[in-house]
Amino acid sequence: MRVLGLMSGTSADGVDAVLAQFSGQSSRPSWNLIHSASCPYPSDLRKRMLAMAQGEAAPAAAILELAEAITEQQAKAAEACDPERSASLIGCHGQTIWHRPPENDTRGKRRRGSSWQMLQGPLLAHMLQRPVIHDFRAADLALGGQGAPLVPMADAALMGRIEGWRALLNLGGIANITLIPPSQGPDKKRPVLGWDCGPANSLIDLAMAVFSNGQERCDKDGGMAALGQVMDEPLTSWLSEPYFLKRAPKSTGRELFGRKDLERRLRELQPARPEDQMATLTAFTAAVVAQDLQQLGDLGLPLPTEMVVAGGGRRNKTLMRELQSRCHGLRVRPSDELNLPCEAREALVFALLAWWHHRKHPGNAPAITGAEHSCVLGVRAEPP
Repeated sequence: MRVLGLMSGTSADGVDAVLAQFSGQSSRPSWNLIHSASCPYPSDLRKRMLAMAQGEAAPAAAILELAEAITEQQAKAAEACDPERSASLIGCHGQTIWHRPPENDTRGKRRRGSSWQMLQGPLLAHMLQRPVIHDFRAADLALGGQGAPLVPMADAALMGRIEGWRALLNLGGIANITLIPPSQGPDKKRPVLGWDCGPANSLIDLAMAVFSNGQERCDKDGGMAALGQVMDEPLTSWLSEPYFLKRAPKSTGRELFGRKDLERRLRELQPARPEDQMATLTAFTAAVVAQDLQQLGDLGLPLPTEMVVAGGGRRNKTLMRELQSRCHGLRVRPSDELNLPCEAREALVFALLAWWHHRKHPGNAPAITGAEHSCVLGVRAEPP
């Protein structure tokens, strides 16, 4: 079955699309990546999305218009990736505007989580004239889960196992990690694990916009960070913040690591040069991941044998060097070496999740999100 996957992550750079073929067993499918495309968001649209994602108030009319514009961009990406409309099903993540993980209130009462992936599913189904599976996080959240990350079970199905533990790290706006048990040995029956580590590109991109007076969206190739020196004292202090000491399941987003958070960190880095501040923010992402891996011993788990890296942050050479330096004993390699282009991985995951929905195969796991039980993810919208 041919399925089109559409993904727009926390960085809100644009829509990544993949056209893939799936067959065989749901839990270990045969798959083939046929085509991929990436469609950047227009600058004005991206500005409006980021403003809303940072908590800025907007009238109902503006929210409605934004949802329509996001849906139209998803349709453009789909057409660019599959102009012949050969896919029989679409899986679309939508654009995350706000994510609220489950938490205990001041009285100790558990409050369920909620998450908003902006999209008009029926409109997209009408524009593409094919069924669209969307709103993937809602069912897991209803079952008391984090609603994120949703990629780990799909990662395990797509990438398979090796002799040792394998880690897959996605460097989007937020860094999330998947741990896949080995193919043999006593840990073979362990569950797949995964969680959101913390910021990846979110703070780096926002800082670059500050330092360039809005002229640059990202630190291309990590060039600015490469010119600076990492400031160890504030970095060490940041690693002791509550989120980084929290055990999985855990998830996060721009609500915690957004513009206000960046402003606070930049104040703490004053009066250092911008290059030193960028170097420290870049090292921060790597240090958060390394700290999470070092804490695996507390769960009775060894370090992974290798860590496969995907997402836009893979292109940041300084960040990749920091990861290799700080993640001692791991082989760090790009997902491209496994015939999976680093920007296509999450779109491929949502194509698979749509295929799983079609087959009524669960896409989440309690060990990852904390949900009461596993379930089929997504809501199906038919062309009206």
